Amino acid sequence: MVQIWVDADACPVVVKEILFRAAERTGIMVTLVANKLLRVPPSPHIRALQVPGGFDVTDKEIVQKLEAGDLVITADIPLAAEVIAKGGHALNPRGEMYDKGSIGERLAMRHFMEDLRNSGVELGGPASFSQSDRQAFAAALDRFIQQHLPKNQGNSS
Repeated sequence: MVQIWVDADACPVVVKEILFRAAERTGIMVTLVANKLLRVPPSPHIRALQVPGGFDVTDKEIVQKLEAGDLVITADIPLAAEVIAKGGHALNPRGEMYDKGSIGERLAMRHFMEDLRNSGVELGGPASFSQSDRQAFAAALDRFIQQHLPKNQGNSS
């Protein structure tokens, strides 16, 4: 059975809420992984896993536990690349599904931007999370669930 893993340290609250509703509606297991204590609603389909603090500890835990076919919610490009290499799927909180074709480009752009920042160029941060981002995420999640959930499980709406 496919599971959903969430890189939860920086995941927007609204994305977590969408995931909680999807877990209840479909019965798919959603696991939030973070290095801080997380509150999740009581449900047999939702759990939180706290890992020790440290560089990439959350990422390593997700990669270690995920199975081929699982979905990982993350904005972390290197984590998404590892997930794809292991046969998983990666979706960012703004609704972009990473794949073998796009992840290489995203990694190259990330390295380029990091080089610019290291040379002193001020780039600013990402745009604030918008209603259209929320809708794009919900739509991408629904498409994934419809494609990967057994037809006799849950009810898609």
